[in-house]
Amino acid sequence: MSKSTTFKRTISLTGNIKFTGLELKEPMDVSAGMLGIKEALRHSVKEMGIMRSMRALLEMNQEKGFRCPSCAWPVPENPSKIAEYCENGAKALADEATLEKIGADFFAKHSVEALSQLSDYELNKFGRLTEPLVLRPGKVHYEPISWEDAYELMAQELRNVPHPDEAIFYTSGRSSNEAAFLYGMFARAFGTNNMPDCSNMCHESSGVALSQTLGIGKGSVKVDDLYGADVVLVVGQNPGTNHPRMLSALEKCKKNGGKIISINPLAETAMVKFKNPQKVGSMLGGGTAIADIHLQVKINEDIALAKLLLKKLVALDAEQGNILDHDFIQNYVAGYDALLNDLNGFDETTLVKRTGVSQEKIDEAVELLATKPNIIICWAMGITQHKNAVETIQEYVNILLLKGALGKPFAGTCPVRGHSNVQGDRSVGIMHYVSKELNRRISENLGFDPPTKAGHDTVGAIKAMYEGKAKVFVCLGGNFVMAASDTAYTAEAVQNCTLTVQISTKLNRSHLVTGETALLLPTFGRSEKDVKKGNPQFLTMESSTGKVRQSKGLLKPASAHIKSEPEIIGMLAHTYFQGKHPLPWKELAYDYEKIRSLIDKTVKGFKDTSARSKGHGYYLPNNVRDRDFGKLPNGKAQLTLNQLPEVVFEKDELLLMTIRSHDQFNTTIYGLHDRYRGIHNERRVIFLNPVDMEKRGIEKKQVLNLISKYHGQERKAEQFLAIPYDIPEGNAAAYFPETNLLVPIDEFADKSRTPISKSIRIRLEKVNA
Repeated sequence: MSKSTTFKRTISLTGNIKFTGLELKEPMDVSAGMLGIKEALRHSVKEMGIMRSMRALLEMNQEKGFRCPSCAWPVPENPSKIAEYCENGAKALADEATLEKIGADFFAKHSVEALSQLSDYELNKFGRLTEPLVLRPGKVHYEPISWEDAYELMAQELRNVPHPDEAIFYTSGRSSNEAAFLYGMFARAFGTNNMPDCSNMCHESSGVALSQTLGIGKGSVKVDDLYGADVVLVVGQNPGTNHPRMLSALEKCKKNGGKIISINPLAETAMVKFKNPQKVGSMLGGGTAIADIHLQVKINEDIALAKLLLKKLVALDAEQGNILDHDFIQNYVAGYDALLNDLNGFDETTLVKRTGVSQEKIDEAVELLATKPNIIICWAMGITQHKNAVETIQEYVNILLLKGALGKPFAGTCPVRGHSNVQGDRSVGIMHYVSKELNRRISENLGFDPPTKAGHDTVGAIKAMYEGKAKVFVCLGGNFVMAASDTAYTAEAVQNCTLTVQISTKLNRSHLVTGETALLLPTFGRSEKDVKKGNPQFLTMESSTGKVRQSKGLLKPASAHIKSEPEIIGMLAHTYFQGKHPLPWKELAYDYEKIRSLIDKTVKGFKDTSARSKGHGYYLPNNVRDRDFGKLPNGKAQLTLNQLPEVVFEKDELLLMTIRSHDQFNTTIYGLHDRYRGIHNERRVIFLNPVDMEKRGIEKKQVLNLISKYHGQERKAEQFLAIPYDIPEGNAAAYFPETNLLVPIDEFADKSRTPISKSIRIRLEKVNA
């Protein structure tokens, strides 16, 4: 491993570890409601003030307003006119549009070494970045730099790399379609496909699984399909915290007679009961019971559960008929006989035992699935972040294929994406692999030939930097060091670079863990008005269901010295190419209509985007909705044969899954509470089954270290308070990013290379009082 400099900044990856005063209460049994409204308004007013809050909240997710900076859940056709947002969306807006600000004076007083001693929560609270900054070699304080000098510094460092593949261009899902397209085209024009993005760490498994079985790496349902579904399976997902607006769709499903099956190691509050803040009746009444059945499956035993459901459905079909959709199977599906043979090789008793779910609960779920034709399966990171994640998703897809629950209203796949435009980023070209069709369109319409060699995904990029094979690292948003797996390894990798660039709105730990030289470039938030040369601009995003809609900010930008992402990218490209390139980068930096015109010419499915993205927006093409599987073998959807996961535990090991608290979104920590689970004023907790605690002699609130051991190497997360909780025996849960350091860099999902953040083998070490 090569080092770029002998100077080493002393940076803490955890901050000064300390407990913050844990208060334990009973987990809540109702989500949202008046308390949700109160918390949303409290955060908003505290960060933005009353008038600014009201103005922004009334425009968020509205037809002529701006898209929520939080999750990717779609805006319905007829949104609430006063509150088409959830508590966590309001928190995300307040966090972005805060009145707190920091600039050069702040960093002159605080070194990166001193700041690193603070927690992620404390770092986030300092406020918006207001001017471009540089961290020079050998220095520990950021200093001001002009935008022109920042562009030239980046351009010169990029010119200095011996080969384009020694640069990495990372993208967060917060970016717009316009910025992501420009960014991806600059990376290709520079000469590399090194474009890792946040989907590598979350829904890459979904993309791979669905592409192989259905021919598209996206879900097939529209939001209206959820309203009329007979059965919705919510698998490995906690909508109440991570996608709260989804609860309104599930509530409509219930009121229309639909049934909800929750499949999760934790019984999350929102799946128990929901009070819709948009409806007076719901608020005044008892709320809506969401989950009709909760299958409390053990961590990473979903394949066993799905096989069990399939075996029972096949057996019922053999007895009674009309359980499976044989016409659909005959016309659209390949691999039916092979699947039946595969299922015959598994013993029901063994499968039931592995799931940890009672036979009675399983039979209830089978009865629903057997008698209902319109089924939707939703899932999130509880499914995608395991070594066998791709196979797990495909086993659930097998259920939909046998039931014919695809390509018709009220049925299909629904991977629920996390960040607000992570799906759009991929659609417009942020990808580390090579699409020959996209490359052809780039050559024909943009005037240059893109590289044909595959680039690095997130894991590959980290390894390349660690090994000294990549020297320039540019981040378009995000908190890379804390979001990625194996925190210490990732941090060392980043520190090996000659230059790291962060395009960000607020301070996070990735701004402190840097290369020899670092640039911190402040950018607009979603809610801020973007005017270029007197002309108001708008951006576009793609929702989880594949709809492209416009987003137009209305608030005054945090500073006159910050710039939009498209402008930063366009001016960097203009500076790098010195104005000598087929693309007019400088023009694109200031006119987003021209960017969208290029997207329409270059990216399949986009057409007349500037006009069609207004109002309700438009859906991108989706072959599954049309039952068109022509690109797959034999022109049919593919049933798959998937094996049960093999996990070998050492003595006393548990299986840990990382989770979010209710006061965070991804790695951004808004507060220290997780009220739905009864946790207040603390994040360093681990949820354990009481039986596991008793076996190990662990008391409630006892201080523990968490240790993972893979390939002979131990990783330790220090000082967590033991909390007895309703979680399957042998399982545990704790918050990320605090526990990301336990995930080895070499442990990831087969085929998708997504880190195994939901199934980490750990043992517990008692800390002496």
